[in-house]
Amino acid sequence: MPHISTDHEVLAAVFQVRQSERPSASKKPALHALLWQRALSPERGKWSLPGGRLGDDEDLTSSVRRHLAEKVDLREIAHLEQLAVFSDPLRVPGTRTIASTFLGLVRSPATPELPTDTRWHPVSDLPPMAFDHGLMVQNAHNRLVAKLSYTNIGFTLAPIEFVLSTLRDIYSAALGHPVDATNLQRVLERRRVITRTGTTARSGRSGGRPAALYRFTDSSYRVTDEFAALRPPG
Repeated sequence: MPHISTDHEVLAAVFQVRQSERPSASKKPALHALLWQRALSPERGKWSLPGGRLGDDEDLTSSVRRHLAEKVDLREIAHLEQLAVFSDPLRVPGTRTIASTFLGLVRSPATPELPTDTRWHPVSDLPPMAFDHGLMVQNAHNRLVAKLSYTNIGFTLAPIEFVLSTLRDIYSAALGHPVDATNLQRVLERRRVITRTGTTARSGRSGGRPAALYRFTDSSYRVTDEFAALRPPG
């Protein structure tokens, strides 16, 4: 039976590199997605991407920013871009609903306050997801992995200043595979993505030579090498 009406929603896959809040989890930073738990049917109890219906007087980007601010109180977004459109007529029950998805990135170590029904979940270990939202997370992660290779998008995940070991952990978490700090430094310096600040971090309790501090050369998004790829080792 053909649909007689169509709704349009906007959904955001918001990522941050952070340590897991699970007691048994590894202490290494991991890429997390921001999800909220559905309290009503359909798919009650499952986890969804934040978002909602596109307003009649809104463009897509304005709408997704509004939903993030109103529903999960998230305003600290360093990067937001539109991704794919999900238009399967049967993707949700009831009225046909087309979804425009977005990739959002939050700097580490920002700690935005979240409602009680909203949590960060490791991308590698997602909870039961509603509808096609798991596929949306995967699609957004694939886009992030690609862009870490050929753009300077890492600045939207990293602190303003950082040591190389911190940047290595962020790239490793976001890419989903180990990254060598020396190789990462060489690649990013050659592309003029990162720059030494001329200062050093405080020495730890064990002493030793203070590590040099770096920052991203630009605080705006740009392509650095359109044919590059950061591949897994081996």
